[in-house]
Amino acid sequence: MNQTAFVWLVLVAALVAANLPFVNNRWLALIPRTQPKTLWMRLLELVLLYFVVGGLGLALEQRVGQIYSQGWEFYATTASLFVTLAFPGFVYRYLYKRRSG
Repeated sequence: MNQTAFVWLVLVAALVAANLPFVNNRWLALIPRTQPKTLWMRLLELVLLYFVVGGLGLALEQRVGQIYSQGWEFYATTASLFVTLAFPGFVYRYLYKRRSG
């Protein structure tokens, strides 16, 4: 795979991972729960998945070549992007009015 494919892979993984806490009641989409998740649990899961996707990006960057050190600006930007990508899942879970029929 080339670098462009790696970039798209990380972006798609980020989009899926950012919405994952809001579209199911399983912990990290693996462990079933009997009680519904609270907002704080979903936000904690969002932070954990941010680091998972970051680890994927780091692994792909290492495979391509040298890993470049990043400052706080990079992490602030990627965290903001991750939260922005999570917006559709948040809207679906908390703002979308479901019609009872």
